[in-house]
Amino acid sequence: MRIISYNVNGIRAAMKKGFIDWLKTDPADIVCLQETKATKDDVDVKQLEALGFHHHWYSAQKKGYSGVAIFSKQKPDHIILGNGHKASDDEGRVIQMDFGDIRLINAYFPSGTSGEERQGFKYQWLDEFYTYLSKLQKKHPKIVLLGDYNIAHHEIDIHDPRGNKNSSGFLPEEREWMTKFLNSGWVDSFRVFHPEPHRYSWWSQRFPSVRLNNKGWRIDYICVTEALKKQLTDADIYPDVKHSDHCPVYIELK
Repeated sequence: MRIISYNVNGIRAAMKKGFIDWLKTDPADIVCLQETKATKDDVDVKQLEALGFHHHWYSAQKKGYSGVAIFSKQKPDHIILGNGHKASDDEGRVIQMDFGDIRLINAYFPSGTSGEERQGFKYQWLDEFYTYLSKLQKKHPKIVLLGDYNIAHHEIDIHDPRGNKNSSGFLPEEREWMTKFLNSGWVDSFRVFHPEPHRYSWWSQRFPSVRLNNKGWRIDYICVTEALKKQLTDADIYPDVKHSDHCPVYIELK
C-alpha cells in the first residue's frame, strides 16, 4: 500500500496545473491532501471517480481556507471527521479513516507565520493534539499520522537553520514538541530510509529562485507508530511534482 501526503495549497489551483494528470499516473493507493481551500461541491469530483477513487472531504467553515481530503482506491471501513476540538474542527484540519487495523489520520497543522495570535493558537493546537493522540494510541496501536506539520524538526530539515532560528516553524518550542511527539512511540518514516541532508518538501513562493536552488524546509511528514515500523518498505519525497509550493511525500507499507 502506497500512501501520499500532499499540501496542494488550493486544489482548484493545483488542478489547473495538471494535478489530475498526475493522479492518472497512479502515484498511490491513498492520496491525502491538506489546504484544499475548497468544498467537494467546488470541484469536479467525477474526474476523481473516473480514476477509481473514493473521496472524502472535511472543509473549513471559512470559505477558501484550510481543509483536508482523502482519495482512496480502497473503500475505508470507517470515517471520522475532525478530532472533537471545536477550534480545530471549524478550520477543517483533521480527517481520519480506518483501513483494517490501521488508523489513518490526515492533519493540517496550524501555521504561526501570520503573527503572535496564530502562533499561540498553534501551541494550543499542538498540546491538544498530543493529548488526543496519546489516548488514541491505546485504542489503535497501528496509526499513520501524515500531513503538513508546519514544523522543521532538526537543522538538517531546513536550508538555513541559523537565519530561521526565530521563524515560526523552526522555533525551539515547536521543535521540542516534535521531539516529545516522536519520543512517545512514533517514527519519522522518511528518516528511516533517508539520513541525508538537503531533502525538503516546501519552498517559499516569495522568491521563485528558492525552489530552483533547493532552499527549502521539510515540514510535511508521514509518521507511523512503532507497531507499524516493521511494515515500512519505503518512504521518500517527490520534489519534481510541482502543483503547489509543497511537494508530495509518500510511504509504502507491506
